[in-house]
Amino acid sequence: MKYTDKAVSDELTKVENGTVLTKEQEKELETAIANDISKVLADIDNSQEIKAFETAIENAIIDEVKKSVGDATKEAVTETLNETKQSLAANNGLTAEQQKELKESLDFVTEKVVNEVGVNINTASPSILKYVSGISKRNIDKIIEYRDSNGKINSREELKNKKILTGKTYEQAIGFLRIIDGTNPLDKTSIHPESYEITTKLLTKLNLSIDNLGSEELIAKLDNIDVTKYSKELGVDSYTLEDIIANLKQPNRDPREEIDAPILKSDVLSIDDLTIGMKLQGTVRNVVDFGAFVDIGLHNDGLVHISEISDKYIKHPSDVLHVGDIIDVYVKDINKEKGKVSLT
Repeated sequence: MKYTDKAVSDELTKVENGTVLTKEQEKELETAIANDISKVLADIDNSQEIKAFETAIENAIIDEVKKSVGDATKEAVTETLNETKQSLAANNGLTAEQQKELKESLDFVTEKVVNEVGVNINTASPSILKYVSGISKRNIDKIIEYRDSNGKINSREELKNKKILTGKTYEQAIGFLRIIDGTNPLDKTSIHPESYEITTKLLTKLNLSIDNLGSEELIAKLDNIDVTKYSKELGVDSYTLEDIIANLKQPNRDPREEIDAPILKSDVLSIDDLTIGMKLQGTVRNVVDFGAFVDIGLHNDGLVHISEISDKYIKHPSDVLHVGDIIDVYVKDINKEKGKVSLT
């Protein structure tokens, strides 16, 4: 998007180059950007164009996040974006306050997921690395520069030895940085290097090694250990030991594995495969005032209008449905031109 106000573009360039703005300048810039967005949206005069505009923004953000943290993050980001998509269509623009709330919401969700799931340091972009706790712009520049010059980073220890991350920054951030297929299997977990020695001792006591991470043999043994006993023997608190055990059992832990998945029809691959009255199973992805969006395995979620949720009167869709619920739905209407599916 080109900014209509050259002053805004100039200010953004300064910020990208590291210039620190005063609070007053930040407020003025924020207002100017919001005004430009409103002008662009004001030119969009029908719902089909609004949908295309929203989808382009959504896909760009999701693709960028997905590069480093995988599909687990896609769902969280999609959920947050969906909460604002309806206001875009309804209001045909964003106020400065709405723009601020959108940014804060996206930042919160992204930071939360990044620091829970972790990021692949060999593929993460600067826009994702900035959400890792303890990482500064200077640290990010050093990581990118090192990757460009030397290729793949093979271990967390390499980050320390090459002084890419040092001191407190290394201690604070390293647990969130994952190295897949590196020289040390523990580097793909959230176990902090400070606990590697304890982890190795635990595995030795169980006649296992770090090469057994995630194996059925390892899981079976860890499921039957006395945490209190081993925490005393290893000189570590039970909370840390339980976290180590969880990571050894699931080194590439994906939060979605703990959620039941719907049974999707194998013969429904696109909107063209749907027919009126078809029964489907899906997952509730978002609940809004006028209904609920349900993932039925297609590119776009289907909408169950509030009037179609229950035979009884309900004040709000959240009285019946919640994000993550797996429900049976029926196809009520299909709009192939707009890619929309109405469900009941």
